[in-house]
Amino acid sequence: MSRRELREQIFKLLFRIEFNSPEEMPEQEQLFFEDSCEADAADEEYISSKYRKIAEKLETIDEMLNTKTENWNTDRMGKVDLTILRLAVYEIAFDDEVPTGVAINEAVELAKKFGQDASSGFVNGILARFA
Repeated sequence: MSRRELREQIFKLLFRIEFNSPEEMPEQEQLFFEDSCEADAADEEYISSKYRKIAEKLETIDEMLNTKTENWNTDRMGKVDLTILRLAVYEIAFDDEVPTGVAINEAVELAKKFGQDASSGFVNGILARFA
């Protein structure tokens, strides 16, 4: 899979956090790979590893988002936008392999594909504060 396809799969897996308890997520992760994601073993390991790293830092990432946004907080954000922002903030702040510009651009592309009409502008505006 390309990096973009891998990122999209991480987004889809991370999105499940919004609808499942932390205790249910290991089973959700297993179901994701059985039902939704056609990845080889190496890609599956990459997706799982990055998903887990993001999930471990979710509280910190949400605090970072809440600090950078005005008149918005993570409780008010749409679930798709929030998931995209969490992935991008993780890449910007904690993943040295992903340049900030790439993280922002890829987040905007995810927002165009999965979000509402205004999602790409919303995501871009918030992530610009992290650049």
